Amino acid sequence: MNKKIIPFLLGLSVLLLVACGKRPAHGWLNEDDVRIAIDATFRPIMEEQLQQFSMLHPTAQLKPLYCSEDSALRLLVADSLSSCVATRKLKPSELDVVHSRRHTARQELIATDAFALIVSRNCPDTLITLDEVKGIVSGRITRWEQLAGSSRRGELKLLFDHSGSSTVRYMRDSLCSGAELQGNVFAQGSSEAVIDFVRDSSDVIGVVGVDWLRKGNSATLTDFGGLPVRVMLVQRDASSYYRRPYQYYIGTGEYPLTRSVYAITTDPRQRSQEKLLWHWLKEQKGQLIFCNNSQLLPMMPVQVKAVKVK
Repeated sequence: MNKKIIPFLLGLSVLLLVACGKRPAHGWLNEDDVRIAIDATFRPIMEEQLQQFSMLHPTAQLKPLYCSEDSALRLLVADSLSSCVATRKLKPSELDVVHSRRHTARQELIATDAFALIVSRNCPDTLITLDEVKGIVSGRITRWEQLAGSSRRGELKLLFDHSGSSTVRYMRDSLCSGAELQGNVFAQGSSEAVIDFVRDSSDVIGVVGVDWLRKGNSATLTDFGGLPVRVMLVQRDASSYYRRPYQYYIGTGEYPLTRSVYAITTDPRQRSQEKLLWHWLKEQKGQLIFCNNSQLLPMMPVQVKAVKVK
């Protein structure tokens, strides 16, 4: 082959890759790169996880992307990156795409999370049943007076962070039998925006990952008082107590609005920092951070002790 043609062909190959918008998730990374998409619901605790990980692995080049769960999983399946944190495993059709690239997907349950229903501090109504939540997202309940424990009247609105978020998917799949949400349901764009809007509005209920209520606090919340909003108590059924999303009630299952959290990686490298992070999240160090520094319940065994306060 003519030697002058070789550089031309190499240059053409690079141009084609750029033109197609395709960047291999693994081939352009070095061992220290950590490119991970994270469901923004878990941003507070994952920022702490990454900070602690980087202290013990100072060469790691952390490049987290906080986005909707839908976006995180799409990026992973499209091979734009090779790790993500989400609230569901890959679907069989998504695994087929991953396998078609000769990659394998390792999916590990790392925690159990809950999301909170929040109202303004000026709102006197903090009791709601799981059936009433179903009624709101299905469009059956659109006014405050339709709630059995409500003393208010008027239109009731429900606010989410993002239309592609894991909380919306949970409501659709678990409470609406797969049907799209109906009624007075709106997206604010972020968890911070939901909290800010609810704080100043007495006619809305906000839906946020419970760990966002811990923002600025380095330890697990043992009391939801002192927040800029009020956290509603949710009743699973008529034979259950109303509960708030404390770690204990997440663990016992008494708080009903919970979901699983998974760390997923398609990184084929064995000694990369990215693979080390995946192991970190599911093993002792990462699990202790979930237990002690978040509202999430870790998957490692935990002790529950009865304490009598005089």
